[in-house]
Amino acid sequence: MSTQAQQRLGASGLLLLAVAFIAAVIASNQLFKGLRIDLTESNLYTLSDGTKRILQNIDEPINLYLYYSDQATEGAPSLRDYANRVREMLEEFANTSRGKLRLSVIDPLPFSEEEDRAAQFGLQGVQIGATPDPVYLGLAGTNSIGDEETIPFFQPDKEAFLEYDLAKLVSTLANPERKVIGLVSGVSMTGQFDPQSQRMQPSWVVYQQAQQLFEIRDLGSSFEAVPDDVGLLWIVQPKNLSNATQYAIDQFVMRGGKALIFVDPVAAVDAEPVEGMPQGMPSMGQASDLPLLFDGWGIEFSAQEVVADAQLALAINTGFSSRPTRHYGYLGITADRMNSSDIITAELGTINAAMAGRLQLSDGSEATLEPLLTSSPASMTMPAQRFSFLPDPSSLQDGFVQSGEPLVVAARISGTLPSAFPDSEPSTDFLSESSEPVNLIVVADVDLLSDAMWVQVQNFFGQQIANSFANNGAFVMNALENLTGSTDLIAVRSRGSFSRPFTKVEELRASAETRFRETEQRLQQELAETERRLGELQSSREDTGSLLLTAEQQAELDRFVDQRASIRKELRAVQRGLDEDIENLGTLLKIINIGLVPLLLTLATLFALWRRRQQEHA
Repeated sequence: MSTQAQQRLGASGLLLLAVAFIAAVIASNQLFKGLRIDLTESNLYTLSDGTKRILQNIDEPINLYLYYSDQATEGAPSLRDYANRVREMLEEFANTSRGKLRLSVIDPLPFSEEEDRAAQFGLQGVQIGATPDPVYLGLAGTNSIGDEETIPFFQPDKEAFLEYDLAKLVSTLANPERKVIGLVSGVSMTGQFDPQSQRMQPSWVVYQQAQQLFEIRDLGSSFEAVPDDVGLLWIVQPKNLSNATQYAIDQFVMRGGKALIFVDPVAAVDAEPVEGMPQGMPSMGQASDLPLLFDGWGIEFSAQEVVADAQLALAINTGFSSRPTRHYGYLGITADRMNSSDIITAELGTINAAMAGRLQLSDGSEATLEPLLTSSPASMTMPAQRFSFLPDPSSLQDGFVQSGEPLVVAARISGTLPSAFPDSEPSTDFLSESSEPVNLIVVADVDLLSDAMWVQVQNFFGQQIANSFANNGAFVMNALENLTGSTDLIAVRSRGSFSRPFTKVEELRASAETRFRETEQRLQQELAETERRLGELQSSREDTGSLLLTAEQQAELDRFVDQRASIRKELRAVQRGLDEDIENLGTLLKIINIGLVPLLLTLATLFALWRRRQQEHA
């Protein structure tokens, strides 16, 4: 065969190979369309079961509009990476919904109709760095009846809650008829006018979050019947409720209604000023109780006792000491003191409580008590009076004797309960016992709900952003969702962060910094020693007025200069060694990713083809 013929054959072979490669890519795209494999450590691209159930139960189409300033973020690579993460998560939502979610990605250019539409939705344009135009990274959603839900701006520091925020938005649009919760509160959770500042105080963050998911109807503290459309009573700091109101609550529970109850022996958030007390002295926190209902249902709670815990005690600033003081009544309840088998507390980390009470069942009670939050064994109950007008919390340590067993602070109460009004006049509507097993959650602390215990509200470009430092809000939302039957959102837990630090590089850097610091400290010690030596030589001279160095001083100084140059050289060597270690690690990773992995895949493919031919021959 001639050389020219061989060249034509080689060119034809390359052309056929290229055509075969293109055909294989097209075929794989068609055959494996929709097939995904999540190989990330935290399963970042795998939706939780709760999210999947929410997406699969969508009845009517939902439109999602992701407003992302693609052009304006060219100089912000970290924000662009997070925006891609948001878009990929939304695409996964759309794929799982089987066409019920319709996603549109829009770049709202300045002075465009898209930017006007984003502003109409209430999305937030943020100035980032030196970018002249506002940057949008928000989501708007609409359903078939015109309801709108938005996420004004996706904050990168809330990445762990990205799936939950998206699932909550979709769930709200998919179920426009919100569950109705009746609020019975003895404190102003919904905001009130402050006579001192002459301004309206905002509502509690936990109340704001509940409003996003449910219809909260304030029933007041005096009523004789619960409206028929109310499925859950949220009772907070009940004080001196009339018998008629307690009877209405009792019969509501007997008919199968659910209740989330917060009582407290000393509610700091409901402080009552006392005349004659020194200025700055803590006010008297008021107690709350439902003695008639609790006694009838077989629940034991004392408004005169507070749980004190030496192990879970938080350090607080009292204003009477320059340093924080451990307060045995302020508890940082950790995950190991929560019920890991209950869906409400299974994934929570820390819940802060203040001067909480103790819950238990009365003797002979037929109810079942399942603890949700407990103290540590290093706890005991103290008289509530000790926690009033307490300038020095360290005084609680006097006479403290731990009980050796955990005390229940919050619990789920279930079972068939008798009515708390057995001697009531018979009527067609009266039930002497619950028609079905009840489901109550009782929490012996009201301060747990207040902002100061779990959340910090900050202004973010004119928008109020709540950053939580404890899981109090998640605990309450989980309880409300669970008692109203909405368990899917509870299953959507915080996910791992998409940001994956180079831990090996950080270890190398930390090791090098340690060596660098040790060498630097040695240099400083030798410098101090040389200065001391020079000082001794100077003080021992007889011609103290001379500015010239003696031969011995000059020799000592020359030795130090040479030694300092040597140590600085060593410091540079340590820094170069760090760079070399990181470069070597990078080279190794490149060899593995670029060379070894494709080689292994090629060998695996060849082995599969060989096996297939062997089977065909057989």
